[in-house]
Amino acid sequence: MAEVIVAETGGDMSRFPSAKHLASWAGLCPGYHESAGRAGDGRVRSDTDQGLVPAGTYKRRTLRRGPIKAMVAVEHSITVAVWHMLHDHVPYHELGGSYLTQRDPERTAHRAVFRLNELGYRVTLDPMEAAG
Repeated sequence: MAEVIVAETGGDMSRFPSAKHLASWAGLCPGYHESAGRAGDGRVRSDTDQGLVPAGTYKRRTLRRGPIKAMVAVEHSITVAVWHMLHDHVPYHELGGSYLTQRDPERTAHRAVFRLNELGYRVTLDPMEAAG
């Protein structure tokens, strides 16, 4: 997939002021805005679709959004990561499975309570005191 993006863009990210611009150019922005029935560069979209089946985030996102929206969401994430790597000249750095939990623990707790409520449980949270 990275080869396709480099081949289609020339690897020069100065053409794109931000990662959002690259995602838009590739037709990977959320929403259904199309021009004359086309959305972005079809070659980037079709080639990235083939490389996403093994992506771990695809399975998680499929449960929430369905397969098509999950595919576009993962493609968008990969495109943004590629832009940052090429623009900033840095290697890929895996954030880890607990990144989102650590970034926003309140949101993670809210989602867990919501899921348990859906299963018929009444949940109250009693925060533990920090060990000192």
